[in-house]
Amino acid sequence: MKDGAQQSDNSVPTPSSRNLEWSADNRPSSNHDGVELFVASMASKSAQYPGLISVPRFTTLIASLLVTLSSGTNYVYSAYAPQLGSRLGITHTQLNIVGLGGNIGVYSSGPIWGRIVDLRGPRILLASSFALLLAGYSGIRYIYDSGIPASSTTISTFTFCVLVVCSFMTGSGGNAGLTSAVNSTAKTFPDKARATTTGIVISGFGLSAFLFSTISRVEFAGNTSSFLLLLSLGTSIPMIIGYFFIRPIPLPPTDPVAGVEQGGSRSESDALNHEDSENHALLASEEDLPIAPVQLSRRAALSQGLLPNVYGRKLWTSKDFWLLFTILSLLSGTGLMFINNVGSMSQALYAKSTPIYDPVEAARWQADQVSMISLLNFLGRIFIGLVTDYGKNRYGLPRSYSLGLVSFFFFISQVMAANVDDIRNLWMASAMLGLAHGSVFSLFPNVCLEWFGMPHFSENWGYLSISPIFAGNLFSVAFGRNLDAHETTPTESLASSTSVAVGQCTLGRQCYVDAIYLTAASCFIAMLLSVLAGWRDRQKLEMGARIASRRSEVVWESNEDE
Repeated sequence: MKDGAQQSDNSVPTPSSRNLEWSADNRPSSNHDGVELFVASMASKSAQYPGLISVPRFTTLIASLLVTLSSGTNYVYSAYAPQLGSRLGITHTQLNIVGLGGNIGVYSSGPIWGRIVDLRGPRILLASSFALLLAGYSGIRYIYDSGIPASSTTISTFTFCVLVVCSFMTGSGGNAGLTSAVNSTAKTFPDKARATTTGIVISGFGLSAFLFSTISRVEFAGNTSSFLLLLSLGTSIPMIIGYFFIRPIPLPPTDPVAGVEQGGSRSESDALNHEDSENHALLASEEDLPIAPVQLSRRAALSQGLLPNVYGRKLWTSKDFWLLFTILSLLSGTGLMFINNVGSMSQALYAKSTPIYDPVEAARWQADQVSMISLLNFLGRIFIGLVTDYGKNRYGLPRSYSLGLVSFFFFISQVMAANVDDIRNLWMASAMLGLAHGSVFSLFPNVCLEWFGMPHFSENWGYLSISPIFAGNLFSVAFGRNLDAHETTPTESLASSTSVAVGQCTLGRQCYVDAIYLTAASCFIAMLLSVLAGWRDRQKLEMGARIASRRSEVVWESNEDE
């Protein structure tokens, strides 16, 4: 170049002119000062953005995994629910209402926790999680230890309502921990590794029930009070650890929308992006200056479809949102019904297969089913993350294509459950259900991110995660009513040779199979809707490709404030 203060004929700023423009104090500087500024900025960026394989990023990942391991204990409800019902004299339908209290706590709190973590970070959520989990499980334990009043056959309506509130607190507290961990992990790792790393963190949520149910089976078989004490302390203490170690680590802006994707301000992300393009230009001559790629501002990236950002009213009026909402409701509702009632299912099958009903042995079968669901839930969350990352990185397949696979897993699990009539074979249906349930809750957050964008990711996912409440409520109440209709009466219990407790159904799968038929049909509908979702996503991608092919050049974006 002949003059560092001039621009080339095509109006693209030359490296030296850009050095003048981007001095540290926004005043013109010499070319020598620009080189010094370039070196200083590179050193600053290196300090600001740790590498992908670095201690800060893996500290957040490991601490997030510890938190989610303590957040998913709503799935262990079946390990103590039948004992809770027997101790307090409540029906299977009432037990399902208590379980639904926890589920509602998980899913209704999603939008609130999501908005807070998007605006204020993870620490408020982790402190809230500590308080809610400790109070919730301590309250359930207190009610269990108090038992039925001497002059009554069941607990009072007020005590039952307090029990539901305590269950709600455990669900809300667990979701606060999960939301903080997933949000921080998603913002800490780039897109090429995001599904895998968030899948690992979310897998802890699924493995939580395995961890606690295994301890229950080994150390607290038949001792429900001690198990509830373990839950109150074992879930709340890790939240304090996470409070000090979990924080989102910013990503370097290595692609046109990376800075915006992190939710940063326009001035900060655009300045860093502009600086990146400067660095490349410093190494080129005037004739070799590239026309593309170029860093775009937030508004330009959004307007050209490079960065989705759907939220608020636009989200609620989106057909894509309601399609995902319906699929998730049907699938997760099925999972919640099975998880909350697998303890009762195993007891019904055990009561049919044994001449002498042993409560301690029945409790071990319960814990076995919960452990199987939890272990496969854990593996499913990792499995679907690896599958979707591989498909996207290797073949360019959107993650929504895996919705059909997950729906198929759910459908098969219900077909298997409807045909199991031996307690020794129930583990197969539990394993398939765990795989499906883990996969769906690892896949859907990533589909939500792809379809609606990162800037309001946790808030959008919070709204989407309300969906399990609807089908979950319907399916769980239907299961409870079906089981209550087949329960043993006092007269039948005295005449029975199996020595089962009052209220225990002894007909095996006939006690609940009608509810399984309902969920199987719902999963089949979800399969069809999943195919539709994949087709809609493909149409959008093809439209985006046609728009991109018509772009002959990229214009340098003005750095003026918008």
